[in-house]
Amino acid sequence: MSTQVRFDVPARVNGVPLHENGATLDADSLRQRACTELLRQEAMRSGLLAADDAAGGDGATSEAASEAIEALLARELRLPEPSDEACRRHFEAHAAAFRSGDRVRLRHILFAVTPGVDVRRLRERAESALLEVRCHREGDDDRFPALAAERSNCPSGADGGELGWLCREDCAPEFAREIFAGAEIGVLPRLVHSRFGLHVVEVQARAAGQARPFEAVRGAVALALRQQTFVSALRQYLQLLAGRARVEGVELDSADTPLVQ
Repeated sequence: MSTQVRFDVPARVNGVPLHENGATLDADSLRQRACTELLRQEAMRSGLLAADDAAGGDGATSEAASEAIEALLARELRLPEPSDEACRRHFEAHAAAFRSGDRVRLRHILFAVTPGVDVRRLRERAESALLEVRCHREGDDDRFPALAAERSNCPSGADGGELGWLCREDCAPEFAREIFAGAEIGVLPRLVHSRFGLHVVEVQARAAGQARPFEAVRGAVALALRQQTFVSALRQYLQLLAGRARVEGVELDSADTPLVQ
């Protein structure tokens, strides 16, 4: 579970504060803010963003800054097209991820992220529910339906959080990646994040789909490799920016060498 820390003195990137005095943040959220600020400042330095763009003290960026960061990454990150050989190797190592018709039977408790919500307190409530569900399940006292009815922001809460049988296509992509990535059964030991909020999830059953040949999923395999390449290149680029910046109050990886080609 995430550890919340109170910061009486703001963490900063090149003198720009990442939060207000006395803010309480977890380490991941603080690092995310620092990375976003590194990119915002680099977009400004590169002439892609106006010099008077204001930094958001709450981790948010202006629409102009978001667009400038996208343009910066499109220009700076070199993303080679994956070769057929690389795609075949990835497919052979992860064939289960490309099966057709995999299904899971789920129930969940949704803690929705809505405008103005206190995300820190929302996460605390979600983590508390996860702990309660897992502890009670171990004692054969099923608290899941009652907690779903009491706390879930999803209409399924009225049915104990039951979602029934779902395929990948029935879920938001980020939710599907988390649920279909492994073979776990039972209450997942972590919160699942999606565009809708934080989920306490129980996988009640799994049904394997049909294997598909490489030729049928070549495009999906290539997309997965492109995403991996993007994440790796972005990490290296952020290390380079952090190595050039004055970063205070937050730990970031840094590098003095150029982005690996």
